[in-house]
Amino acid sequence: MERLVFLLIILPLISAGIVGFGQFGRRSAAISIGFNVAVFAIALFLLAASLDGVPNGVLHLNPVWGSVQFDPLAVLMAAVISGIGLIVHVYSRRYMAEESGYARFFALLDLMVVCLLLMVCAADLLTLVIAWNLIGLVLFWLLDHRLASPSAYRYGFWTFITYRFGDLPLVLAALILHRLYGSWSMAVVFAKVAADPTMTLAGGLPVAETVAALVALSAFARSAQFLLHNWLPYTMDGPTPVSALMHAGIVNAGAFIINRFAPVFVAAGVVLHWVFVVGLVTAIAGSLLMLAQNDIKKSLGYSTMGQMGFMIMECGVGAFSLAIFHLIAHGLFKATLFLSSGSAINQARADDGVPKSELYTFVVERRPTAYRQPWQLMALITLAVPAGILLIAHWLVGAGILAEQGAIVLLFFGWITGAQLLFSIHRMDSENPWRMVSLAVISLVVIVLGYTFISHAFDLFLYPDAAFRRAIFSAAAISPVAFDGVVVLVTLVIVAGWILAYRATHQDKESDDRTTRSWLIYYALISREFYIADLYAAASRGVLSASRRVNLWLRWV
Repeated sequence: MERLVFLLIILPLISAGIVGFGQFGRRSAAISIGFNVAVFAIALFLLAASLDGVPNGVLHLNPVWGSVQFDPLAVLMAAVISGIGLIVHVYSRRYMAEESGYARFFALLDLMVVCLLLMVCAADLLTLVIAWNLIGLVLFWLLDHRLASPSAYRYGFWTFITYRFGDLPLVLAALILHRLYGSWSMAVVFAKVAADPTMTLAGGLPVAETVAALVALSAFARSAQFLLHNWLPYTMDGPTPVSALMHAGIVNAGAFIINRFAPVFVAAGVVLHWVFVVGLVTAIAGSLLMLAQNDIKKSLGYSTMGQMGFMIMECGVGAFSLAIFHLIAHGLFKATLFLSSGSAINQARADDGVPKSELYTFVVERRPTAYRQPWQLMALITLAVPAGILLIAHWLVGAGILAEQGAIVLLFFGWITGAQLLFSIHRMDSENPWRMVSLAVISLVVIVLGYTFISHAFDLFLYPDAAFRRAIFSAAAISPVAFDGVVVLVTLVIVAGWILAYRATHQDKESDDRTTRSWLIYYALISREFYIADLYAAASRGVLSASRRVNLWLRWV
């Protein structure tokens, strides 16, 4: 199996060489697609073999670096990458037909597939770091494929700089591990970390916490977490297939790298709390910013940012395998959205196509409600029904899961989402509200059951050792008093939001004017993207001004 993993990486590299250096013109697409079909077939075979119980293995091409491994995480990610890569190749065949540099584009796509496969299959730190850095470089070339577009170059370079900034912590983490444990092999290093999790650096810094924090920083930059997210929504001037590949696959690398370093994070629980907070802030900020965009691609960019926040947040509560399932589901979903966005824009220009349904009249026309059920009854339903569905679903896969704080946090978020959905239905103008409630409850049941069972299956596949699964959740746990306090606080905030929303529909004109002014201020804040881009621009101007002054001063020294 290890030789097939090696073949998995070599085939797209051969394709890139043939397409890039050959003179095949428009036939380059067919050649590249043919190689990628073979890669996808091999990846599916490897995934089936892993599901069938074939043991893990490593193939060493060199004593120091260049080793690849066959394990559940590697083959699962390889199947996802090769599948999405094949979809993007097929889509690009016609989409890029009028563009210059047709063969060069497919050669770069093949190189990107090589780098991604090498990253997920790497068995040593040196190969992993090389692949991690090459991804940023190849992405820069792909985003700047349209050399005549100044904005494409500008934002492609912005992405390049952000990725270089995010690569440094991972390089530093690899150097620390090699320096202390004398090996580049991830299996050897992780075993030594597990054997002595309290080992410290020369300055007294704990090794596990330091390395985990550095890896988390790299994951934040790669997955567009808050304050490192600005590059993501602005890289839309590149070709649409590149946007699809980037949003569906490359930005998901944050969850992968945290899963790959899971033995280190188990010994560095405090870092997971930091990961949870960053993911939570990113999820909220990305979801808010998405609502204020009038450009479909930019809106999808902020949607990706919000989803990346949820994914990192899942890692922060110890649900590592759930983050991988989220990664795959989001990748397939976002690839479809990006590849369909062009035709959606053209159709919307001719006809918005929005059906004049109850949802349309509520959201767009803002018609007042004609008939509603008693709010006390709806409030009881919004609290009880989602909680009941979530508890039953998790009880079916294992009653012990409710003893894990991470599972309770995810249950809490699911309950809030379901309750908000049902509460929104209460505010809608509907002639038959019970039909809407029934549809919402059925949808919630399908989503929760699917999410719970599939994530449980991922847990068993990626981490078959039950003790290690418990160790991950234990590492993410906080003290019971702090945990209860956070849950109560967030519950009070949500309930206060429901009360304010209820009062907003029953207030007088003066209060209505004050509410309108508040909403305008709020809209200005999120439509300007929290002024973060302006702050970065001001900081850039300050650095350039300071450098000019230093340059002038040095001339007189």
